[in-house]
Amino acid sequence: MFKIPHIAPARLPELLRRMPKAELHIHIEGSLEPELIFALAQRNGVSLPYADVDSLRRAYAFTNLQSFLDIYYAGASVLLHEQDFYDMAWAYLQRAAADHVVHAELFFDPQTHTARGVPMATVIQGLHRACTDAASQLGVDASLILCFLRHLSEEDALATLEQALPWREHFIGVGLDSSELGHPPEKFARVFARCRELGLRLVAHAGEEGPPAYIWSALDVLKVERIDHGVQALKDPALMQRLAQDRIPLTVCPFSNVKLCVFPDLASSNLRQLLDAGLVATVNSDDPAYFGGYLNDNFVQTFAATGLDAHHAYTLARNSFEASFVTEAQRHQWERELKEVFLSFSENDY
Repeated sequence: MFKIPHIAPARLPELLRRMPKAELHIHIEGSLEPELIFALAQRNGVSLPYADVDSLRRAYAFTNLQSFLDIYYAGASVLLHEQDFYDMAWAYLQRAAADHVVHAELFFDPQTHTARGVPMATVIQGLHRACTDAASQLGVDASLILCFLRHLSEEDALATLEQALPWREHFIGVGLDSSELGHPPEKFARVFARCRELGLRLVAHAGEEGPPAYIWSALDVLKVERIDHGVQALKDPALMQRLAQDRIPLTVCPFSNVKLCVFPDLASSNLRQLLDAGLVATVNSDDPAYFGGYLNDNFVQTFAATGLDAHHAYTLARNSFEASFVTEAQRHQWERELKEVFLSFSENDY
């Protein structure tokens, strides 16, 4: 067991920024900054219902998940060509590298684009090329997870999966996102069973706005390995016990929870309770362009608001590696790097 050295509270923000970490809940379309939206709109001749970058940013006042999704899909309308998808992913991956993210699993929503006539190949090849370049140029290991939009039908999801299979080697798993309420996980039982047969890794959004019952069905019907969000689990003691016992990771997104009115403020986040209960909770940025910050912003501001300390920081970073879909050897390498950074912050060295 690694003994966390004593680290002065004043140095905690720097430690959070510098420690290696994985990001496991990032919607790549949600990293599309207003400046890039306008640049791509101009490049592609797309008209936007906003006069400029500032007026678009002012529209980012969300009352719930759906009010966010309405603007999110409008922003995605500027993505038409392979280079657009590359540029979007590359911009995120550069920020990830600056935040000392060593591994990222990027969600993408092909239905958002194919419904507009953008070919599946355009979407996947643009994103994959950026992930390949990130490994060689930025030192960031990046993978893709194809997400199904839950407000659409399961038939649409099955058709999307078949469309994507020619590029199967370019994505490691599937997820389930978009409007949660009224669209329980079991709606997608058949498509997830098919993905399981194909050897894809399985995750699903559950328990952000939806009830604990959605988390149960994501686990028992869809057979997912990881729960995205999952913060409503705290309302169900039996579920909390199950998540802790089975080491089911939760990809918690603090800024997102506040922006979408799940919690009134960061100080109300239940991240500490999830960790104290022994759950494999992680910190992620979700849709950083829309929710006010990337991964390090989520870490630094959440720690400041909740009083989490260096022990929590180590646990969260280590959890992010445990929850990653990578080899044991790669996981151990990042854990060694994590320990080295913590030791370098020991007060004894100053």
